[in-house]
Amino acid sequence: MNIRTTLNEVLVKLFREIITIEERAIKQSQFKDLTTNDMHVIEAIGTGEAKNMSTVAKSLSITTGTLTISVNGLVKKGYVERVRSEEDRRVVLVSLSEKGKQAHAQHAGFHNSMIDAIEERLSDEELEVLGKALTNLHGYFMNIKNGQ
Repeated sequence: MNIRTTLNEVLVKLFREIITIEERAIKQSQFKDLTTNDMHVIEAIGTGEAKNMSTVAKSLSITTGTLTISVNGLVKKGYVERVRSEEDRRVVLVSLSEKGKQAHAQHAGFHNSMIDAIEERLSDEELEVLGKALTNLHGYFMNIKNGQ
């Protein structure tokens, strides 16, 4: 098998497997009512200061309208709080509720476990090469996403 075929197979399988494992981890947690998409919105909102909807939508590469639909569901489920900005009442700010912060922490733990498993299997040199390769790959995909 040549390197092109290997890379293609590994990338496709890796993408599918990460999504599947992430979905399973959510469904086996106390946050069974969340979808993977919900968890990504929670992750983008983060645990810091409230963010405006445009900022969150941009970080997820989705429209504000699409984000609004997701946020509406997360507000109903009790994970997200929504308020109007005091400075500009047209601006909607979102932040995580306590329940949302708990879901965020658990999901961060899932990601940390993935990284721990990688670190256990690779030498420092291999980790360095993997980090550079993945950074380059990410840059390539960002260029495609941005039409370059």
